Amino acid sequence: MAPSHVVLAGSIGSVTHGKGLPVKAEEKIREGAGPFLQEGEEILAAFVARPRGWTQQNAGVRGLGASQAAKATAGAEAGGFQLASPMALAITDRRLLSFALGATPGMGMGGQIKELAGEAPLDAVDSIEVKRLLMGKVVKVTVRGSEFKLEAGAGANAKGVVEAFEQRHTAAV
Repeated sequence: MAPSHVVLAGSIGSVTHGKGLPVKAEEKIREGAGPFLQEGEEILAAFVARPRGWTQQNAGVRGLGASQAAKATAGAEAGGFQLASPMALAITDRRLLSFALGATPGMGMGGQIKELAGEAPLDAVDSIEVKRLLMGKVVKVTVRGSEFKLEAGAGANAKGVVEAFEQRHTAAV
């Protein structure tokens, strides 16, 4: 278990506005992504993540975590895709996008989209897979033949991104 001062990737979860109505991280991503979308483009699914290894790096296993994070960043760059930390990974009807997010200091505050970090047309995305791991998820993405891994919190909608990708990928074949 991570120390109490460590915020797990994707753990911005939900926040409440007004009368206690939950606003999920995915909704915040959809709202903040608008200026970065092409005309008529819409986000199908999204989640908050960090390059694989971030949680280990911040929970005291610095060497292994730093190595995994560097490997994830290098893999993304080899595929012509950029990561940020923290970030949102989003899929639209046309592209896979990564957005740099502001700090996520616990309890769902912050996490606003700062900029578009990376993008790839869906025909350049080879695969997106998700696996459960302890308190979160590991998402393996392959773009232009280069693989990279992300980590996300247990409540992240990684499965929604995978399903949206598979639907678009199957329709294109």
